[in-house]
Amino acid sequence: MDQVKPTLAPGLPQTIESRNPGIELDMDWVRSAQANTSAIERRAGSLPGRRSVKKEFQAAWLLRAITCIDLTTLSGDDTEGRVHRLCAKARSPLRADILDTLGVSGLTVGAICVYHAMVPAAVSALTGTGIPVAAVSTGFPAGLSPYRLRVAEIGESVAAGAREIDIVISRRHVLTGNWQALYDEIREFRAACGEAHIKAILATGELGTLRNVARASLVCMMAGADFIKTSTGKEGVNATLPVSLVMMRAIRAYHERTGYRIGYKPAGGVSKAKDALVYLAMVKEELGDRWLRPDLFRFGASSLLGDIERQLEHHVTGAYSASWRHAAG
Repeated sequence: MDQVKPTLAPGLPQTIESRNPGIELDMDWVRSAQANTSAIERRAGSLPGRRSVKKEFQAAWLLRAITCIDLTTLSGDDTEGRVHRLCAKARSPLRADILDTLGVSGLTVGAICVYHAMVPAAVSALTGTGIPVAAVSTGFPAGLSPYRLRVAEIGESVAAGAREIDIVISRRHVLTGNWQALYDEIREFRAACGEAHIKAILATGELGTLRNVARASLVCMMAGADFIKTSTGKEGVNATLPVSLVMMRAIRAYHERTGYRIGYKPAGGVSKAKDALVYLAMVKEELGDRWLRPDLFRFGASSLLGDIERQLEHHVTGAYSASWRHAAG
């Protein structure tokens, strides 16, 4: 990653991108997508040691990472009180004294991500902030509930105020090579989302091969996905650098062919500030600076913010604090 500070202007409007309308399913393109596993792993493995930033440059990149976090709670014991506390954290992710020392104001996370039942509480708590609420949907995390209910769930979350919908694909369509079924599924989910953006979760840890990841990424984008996302966070293997490299290159290929920029979201397992820096470096190198904004890049995380806070407090004070001082909400 270059030794430059990204410009932080959370209060300013981002560039308005034309939303991806999708294209016809191009099976020749899908079948031509391949993945050289050894080369991908070698490239991904080179990043952590080769790209690093220090001192004020690292602080600037960590501040950028905060703006790209989907602050998430997806637990069976979620309550409105927990969601309200998480939303308070979303509005003020860092202590005022740290922000003052860094000369930053107006910092917020990218979004709050919750189950459908918690959407009204999150929307209420974030009114007037501009922070969107994302709802996981379509039988999250397995995606095995009746199809009509999965489609209806999207509509219910949109009606409740969710501006982003994180849907899960049917993994069996990928594993059996039924690309038409996957395309048709995403098209219908996209239609049910209306104006809300659709983030397609591939559950890459369950797709078997990197080639399947590449092909599923292309099909989801062809069907109109606004974002493609690695994981639900509930699989045995979630976001990894090799999977991220494959998905980013699929995004780059789609942009080069269609002109539409698709967002990317690694989720599950990204919990350390140093990992966030590696992902940002990969985005910068593979997709370019335009993708280093929250409208095109998100971290799906619940604990990442706490570790970033610790690193920024160390930058400001010279001492590390205990992790319990940086609760999520």
